[in-house]
Amino acid sequence: MELNVDRLTKQYRNKIAVDRISFSFHEGIYGLLGANGAGKTTFMRMICGILTPTHGSVAFGGIDVSAEEYRAGLGYLPQDFGYYPNFTGWDFLLYMAALKGLSRRAGAKRAKEMLELVSLGDVAKKKIKTYSGGMKQRLGIAQALLNDPKILVLDEPTAGLDPKERVRFRDLIEQLGKDSIVILSTHIVSDIDKIADTILMMRDGQMIFTGSRGEVQEDLESFYLKEFEA
Repeated sequence: MELNVDRLTKQYRNKIAVDRISFSFHEGIYGLLGANGAGKTTFMRMICGILTPTHGSVAFGGIDVSAEEYRAGLGYLPQDFGYYPNFTGWDFLLYMAALKGLSRRAGAKRAKEMLELVSLGDVAKKKIKTYSGGMKQRLGIAQALLNDPKILVLDEPTAGLDPKERVRFRDLIEQLGKDSIVILSTHIVSDIDKIADTILMMRDGQMIFTGSRGEVQEDLESFYLKEFEA
């Protein structure tokens, strides 16, 4: 099924944060690249139904973003991931599973699987306030995957991860992209130039370029220098 974004626009008073973006996503990994303020987070929050567009629409297989059925197939890791410091990692995932509509039994099974997947099984019963930044980020990735989403939206997911964790994360995303739509936002080009099937470049709320890794490989370096080192 397709995730269709049609003339998606978000305006705040005199500022247009996202400007009439239209795009169709299919199974695979999409790397969303752009400097801070380019509109990436606003775009992703509208895809997740957190922000209401000023104009335009978002639908997956004909199901509007506002529908419960749409949200049931969505996984989201925001840039500023909130957590409950006195919860254990295990309790937090059980809580998030319940919010996502999983039964107690199914939630416990998925929580265990996800903790092992992100290498937190050995600290599952420790309080989140004792976790390092990288461990909290991995817990955020785990909660985004609990409901086996068909649409996975990740906003700066490798923040706080060390180089080894970043490689492990890229391997995980590469597997997920075979059966799901994965939209990965970052300003770290190396996070996406190895795994993204399609690279999307944003500037000033507009999609200025889309293409495969091969098609944009030569543009990536110049885009990076222009956007991030200016």
